[in-house]
Amino acid sequence: MRLTRYTDYAMRVLLYAGAQEDGRLSPISEISRAYDISQNHLMKVVNDLVNAGYLESVRGRFGGVRLARDAAEINVGAVVRHTEEGFDLVDCASCVIAPACGLTGALAEALAAFMRVLDGYSLADLLASRRDLGALLGISDPVGT
Repeated sequence: MRLTRYTDYAMRVLLYAGAQEDGRLSPISEISRAYDISQNHLMKVVNDLVNAGYLESVRGRFGGVRLARDAAEINVGAVVRHTEEGFDLVDCASCVIAPACGLTGALAEALAAFMRVLDGYSLADLLASRRDLGALLGISDPVGT
């Protein structure tokens, strides 16, 4: 299974926001620099995460984004389901042998197992090493230090 760059960026933004001091706003430009990702790409991702209720944004000169809820309430599997357009690992729907092929069921089972694992994690679980994460991202005072 391969996730899209969009999902990768969404998870990076959530991790960055989660590593911040409580309530600290992170400008998109700051997140962009930390990951060396285009600010234009991140703006679309951030807007989607705000609309989905994962982030809240504050406009203006000193604005930015922060988590809209506690990191423990953000399920990784739910974020992946939200950001991925589809989970078809192969195009079984248009395949002539699909009704008799065992691969279809095997891939469905594998995908279900993959998502079950992600469903077992919250953003808080991924932030267990906030100090190290903050240091790698150049965050001066991440939560938990």
